[in-house]
Amino acid sequence: MLISATTTVGSMWAYNKISKNDTYVYPSQVSGSATTKTPSNYAKFDGVTGLNNTPADFTAAASAAIPATVHIKTKTNAVATNNLPRSRNPFSDLFGDGFDDLFGDRSRSLPQMASGSGAIISEDGYIVTNNHVIDGADDINVTLSNQKSFKAKLIATDPSSDLAIIKIEAKGLPFLLYGNSDEAQVGQWVLAVGYPLTLEATVTAGIISAKGRTLDINRRQSKSPVESFIQTDAAVNPGNSGGPLISTDGKLIGINSAIASPTGSYAGYSFTIPVNIVKKITSDLMKFGTVQRAYLGINYAPSNLSDDVKKQNGIKDGDGVYVTSVTKDGGAAAAGIKDGDFITKINGTSISSGADLVGQIAIYRPGDRIKVSYVHEGKELTTDVILKNSSGNTDVVKTSMLDKLGEFETLSKKEAAENGLKGGVRVKSINEKGPFSKTRIEDNYVITKVNGKEVLTVDDLRRELEKTPSGSVQLDGVYPGYEGNYPITLKLGSDN
Repeated sequence: MLISATTTVGSMWAYNKISKNDTYVYPSQVSGSATTKTPSNYAKFDGVTGLNNTPADFTAAASAAIPATVHIKTKTNAVATNNLPRSRNPFSDLFGDGFDDLFGDRSRSLPQMASGSGAIISEDGYIVTNNHVIDGADDINVTLSNQKSFKAKLIATDPSSDLAIIKIEAKGLPFLLYGNSDEAQVGQWVLAVGYPLTLEATVTAGIISAKGRTLDINRRQSKSPVESFIQTDAAVNPGNSGGPLISTDGKLIGINSAIASPTGSYAGYSFTIPVNIVKKITSDLMKFGTVQRAYLGINYAPSNLSDDVKKQNGIKDGDGVYVTSVTKDGGAAAAGIKDGDFITKINGTSISSGADLVGQIAIYRPGDRIKVSYVHEGKELTTDVILKNSSGNTDVVKTSMLDKLGEFETLSKKEAAENGLKGGVRVKSINEKGPFSKTRIEDNYVITKVNGKEVLTVDDLRRELEKTPSGSVQLDGVYPGYEGNYPITLKLGSDN
């Protein structure tokens, strides 16, 4: 009995000694000679019962994504200035009339080179990338991960969402499968794939840090920007633009688009266009040539307004998005939504900010019926809303080449006669991002012929341009008040 008791006590002492061996106790002076002891330990996570403690492995996802990620290199040709009418040459006032004679064609600027990334979305060569990667490019070249290179053709663009579709002539290509960005969760592992800083294919890992972010960055290229970014801490640098963000099972979650950085290089924040928006935009571009954008028919208060601004404008606090006004012919008005209501859900998905609202509406087309939950006078209601386009109807929207070029007007009969013309089309303003911006055309240029065919009205011009949706066309025109004809070669799209 004595031996048994001694053994028991010894075992308990040894257990307590061993079990507390991992805890380090450091003294802390309080006052005088009195001290306290605070236990501390390493912040190591040893797992929780029921969880899979296997370390994350990204090799399968990376293997699927790298072959489907391409390197895009673009070249923008120089814009000649030495053939402008003399008084219109921007160099004449600075350097005098001898500038053109002295420097000749060297008044051209050097071609601009740039690069980005893209994601293959079909086996026959369709690739999605950012609009800002290919915007203004005269030549687009695509290099696969196996170093094979192709000339790419621009299919369509959407500056509002910063997306573009290009195509290479190839078959049997590896492509990425679409995931579901609505199911992506904050804290979820993701991988960014691309060609940053002219490096070869590069994979970085991080987590989803937030959803429904807006930077207002797409306002640089569109008056109606669409932004509802996924924010991640996966390292993204210049050159990653247009590359895929993928889940650990190798599915496309989004297209990397921007970084927030005080230096221009990665500083911890990268932003991705959600794949659900990508799917809808690319489908529209490939089917219609332009985006069929739907509108709820409301104006809303930004989420970041100060209390003073809210008070001045009578904006109340509440959950959801505050409706400041309702468009008369919009779907929201027809469904009974009114000024001062709060939009709280779209088809059951919670809405807490304007970016959330934009992101949800962006995946639908005019004519689609959605369920909208909103708070009216303290009571939450749900109603069906039929979304409409910017014109207040559900028709398919079509755009012509003129929309990309700028604003035009038919020359008046009086002015045409004063310049010895039968008629013509005046350039009122040039789209800064359109094909005209890469020519020497300036406002007030009057177009008289397209590919040798006489144009007298805006409808004539539209009709002739629609005959050549891509490639180059030859324009002839005059500047009222100046003698001579000024021919222009206008490149409408890649003809490769």
